[in-house]
Amino acid sequence: MTAPPDVVTGVQVPRLFTAPATFLSSSGQEAVELAAMAGLELFPWQKHVLDVGLRERADGSWAAFEVAVNLPRQNGKGGLIEARELAGLFLLDEQLIIHSAHEFKTSKVAFQRIEALILGCPDLRKRVLRVRNNTNETSITLVTGQVLQFLARSGGSGRGFTGDCNIMDEAMILGDDAMGALMPTMSAVENPQLYYLGSAGIGPQSVQLGRLRRRALAAVESGVPDPSMAYFEWSVDPHVDECGPSCTEHDDADDLASWAKSNPSLGYLISPEFIRNERASLGSSGIFERERLGVGAYPSDTADTWQVLGEDVWRALAAAESSPGDPVAFAVDMTPERSHVAISVAGLWRGGTHVEVVDHRPGTGWFKDRARELTKRWGPRCWVIDSGGPAAALIGDLVDALKVDPEDTSDEPQLLAPVVQAKARDVVVATGQFYDAVTEQNLSHLDQAPLAAALAGAQKRPLGDAWAWARRIVSVDISPLVAVTLARWGLGAEVEEEGAPNLW
Repeated sequence: MTAPPDVVTGVQVPRLFTAPATFLSSSGQEAVELAAMAGLELFPWQKHVLDVGLRERADGSWAAFEVAVNLPRQNGKGGLIEARELAGLFLLDEQLIIHSAHEFKTSKVAFQRIEALILGCPDLRKRVLRVRNNTNETSITLVTGQVLQFLARSGGSGRGFTGDCNIMDEAMILGDDAMGALMPTMSAVENPQLYYLGSAGIGPQSVQLGRLRRRALAAVESGVPDPSMAYFEWSVDPHVDECGPSCTEHDDADDLASWAKSNPSLGYLISPEFIRNERASLGSSGIFERERLGVGAYPSDTADTWQVLGEDVWRALAAAESSPGDPVAFAVDMTPERSHVAISVAGLWRGGTHVEVVDHRPGTGWFKDRARELTKRWGPRCWVIDSGGPAAALIGDLVDALKVDPEDTSDEPQLLAPVVQAKARDVVVATGQFYDAVTEQNLSHLDQAPLAAALAGAQKRPLGDAWAWARRIVSVDISPLVAVTLARWGLGAEVEEEGAPNLW
């Protein structure tokens, strides 16, 4: 879609952006063409979000498990949602798509919009089995079985639903209760994806959006893309109290360039005249900056207070040029909800050790192939897995992945690398060694966002007279931290030189 000539248009690329760097292809163009067939012409920024959000890895899994879009109101967020839902139903064969909003009236409006698009297109309408719009259910079901369901998040109505794609509208009103109800259900889906769409944070209610934003900021500051999240934010960098009248580093609320930076649909859906009137009406209350310029208020998360290790201590160990040297050890860990698996590596570097998160993805289906690939490439001295933690469920998959002969069904198969099952006492030792290496400045890392987020959200779990890692709240994923801790311990762990241990 093009804007009228001689009209100032919004900036199509977000000011704050991160996305996984590893992908093979994208279904974005097909989604754009499908939307056009239904009569939905997308703006350039919407096409960009679809292209990034629908990127896939070589194994067919989504490059981004989470896709977050944070932009001011009236910029066409609804059209982006509709395009993604059309793609899920008619292009991607997603069996269940759940669209939720804080209030049901918002979901109801979204239902009516996409219902009109589908029923107004003969090629799509003929694939619809039924449309339900009553007090018990609001949904669209295709003859092939796919369902698009509309819900309100209040009252826990999303519990029990296992969606292939979950659309979280009004994401600025999204807390831990809703996320705690949703995340466990997604662990049963082979290749799930979660979309957050909303405007700037409004304070204590914006817990999850604030958490996503902090991950994006950490990725941008470190220069290392978030491996499982794509984040798009159209906003300005406002002046602060210390700014003088000649400050050029920050954005002026009355500047047309600021309006364009924070509103990608300026010139398409919104006119400069409307924003000028808005500014005059709202004055200096701060509402204009939040609603039109994307300047949000985000709660400080208690899971981001670095209770065990100081953030400054950890950041000081970051070394962009560090890498693991021989020998290396790998480790794997998984969240209790089975929502994410992390693979980490440790190796010698300059008299100390280097630790790194190699892969951190949603689901478990990708793990076996990746473990075999890494083992063949690096020849590690061992793989480590906590036999008493959530990842113990992956022991069988890890053994299968490391078999020299994939068809070997013996009790003691020959493995490409030994598998060391860490017991509780080993986990305690590993955690203590990791803590000491950090505090003694004898460890290097790449300042990866998933690892920093895990450290920020970690606390101590007593084990006898010692302790191991634990997470403070359900939404914190410490699997990258547990994996690097075990990998570092694996460099000195006792391993079998001949054959493989009897894992059963």
